[in-house]
Amino acid sequence: MADLKVDFCGLTFKNPMVVASLEPTNSPDLIKQCFDAGAAGAIVKTLTDIEDMARLTENSKYCIMNDEGEIIHGKVPRDFVFYSRSGYSSTYYKDWIPYLKECQAYAAERGAHLIGSAGARDIDGWVDICRTIEDCGLPMVELNFGCPHPAMMPGVHGGSMIGQEPEVAAAVTRAVTEAVKIPVMVKLTPDQARPVEVARAVMAAGAAAVTATNRYTGFAIDIETGTPRIGGPAGIGGTWTKPLSLRWVHRLHQDLGVPISGSNGIFDHRDAVEFIMAGAGIVQIGSVLMIKGIKWLPKVVKGLERFMDEHGYADIPSMHAIASNRAAKTYSDQFSRARTHVAVDQAACKNPSCTVCIQMCFYEALSQGDGKIEVHPDACIGCELCLDVCPFGAIAMRPTGEAEYAEGYFSIPDGVFEKNKFTTTRNNPDSIGKQSPKKRATA
Repeated sequence: MADLKVDFCGLTFKNPMVVASLEPTNSPDLIKQCFDAGAAGAIVKTLTDIEDMARLTENSKYCIMNDEGEIIHGKVPRDFVFYSRSGYSSTYYKDWIPYLKECQAYAAERGAHLIGSAGARDIDGWVDICRTIEDCGLPMVELNFGCPHPAMMPGVHGGSMIGQEPEVAAAVTRAVTEAVKIPVMVKLTPDQARPVEVARAVMAAGAAAVTATNRYTGFAIDIETGTPRIGGPAGIGGTWTKPLSLRWVHRLHQDLGVPISGSNGIFDHRDAVEFIMAGAGIVQIGSVLMIKGIKWLPKVVKGLERFMDEHGYADIPSMHAIASNRAAKTYSDQFSRARTHVAVDQAACKNPSCTVCIQMCFYEALSQGDGKIEVHPDACIGCELCLDVCPFGAIAMRPTGEAEYAEGYFSIPDGVFEKNKFTTTRNNPDSIGKQSPKKRATA
């Protein structure tokens, strides 16, 4: 049985799954339910001294959409869109003190960790909230530099606004890390082009780790009524964001090599595996718990364990960052790798009734023959689009070696630009039709 334990910032987590800072961690009872469900950690909904951010939570709105932008009525599919507005904890941070102590004790009894989250009006507030969290016995605190909502609150400077300014983010981080002894993790915003710069700045200021990333700011529209969903711009996430989040996990791992908490895009254990393989040490799960319930969490943990057993991973470190470490550093690195060309299994192919691969080949490497797909390897650049669209598993990619090059298979031409560019005749619908046995039979 796979060992799910993770060492992260000096703490041992019994598994990588940590409940993110959101509604399921906005009350002691819900926090306890998270630990009962097997969470290795739970991050309290951001504690604050900003009244407007508490009031925002009291005016929360949620919109769960499918991939066509329509409201989901019933079972939520994997490709959901989570569109919402919500602020920080609606309970004043000082009033959380007895509950933080209680929930931390509850977590410790179950081999888990309660993690604080802070979002304040000014540096003094950041320091006081984080000291309060430390004094309550919590072993770690996350600074919320990622929340997308403060920018839409008049007079509020916080969340993603701080997270877009390396100098400001570093100043807040430095003040907190000098004031507390527990590890400080900084939650980054994707609403900018410089997450790596901000991460570098906060790590230099004493942060122990970063969270990549919080949600984006979006704008969703009901086209039937011509009105914005839930009134206007809001935070947006869901599984569709996963490749975007993984990009920053990968970049942070490659460029900085820092401890990373992965977040934004997790639905099930497969997504958690991707975050770990990209370089995340722990994985924050959030939105899916709001639409599936906290009961969804054990399925994710068990799924992760099952995946590791089935794929021969003895522990989390054995698959940590393996995809990131295998990635090409630049496109030039990719160009230097071995080339491939298409091969068609004519027995599995359903031509002439199916010609999707020809239609999708914009390099003229495939054409309609007399009842079969003809391959023109001198034009095949190995892009793999045909491989992806074939519904019958009839296409494979083969290595292009010296023998193939000698036969005239495609190779990168000398110089920068191609000469004698192809004309689009082979994937033209008329050309496909004229060569089809069906067309000939009716001619």
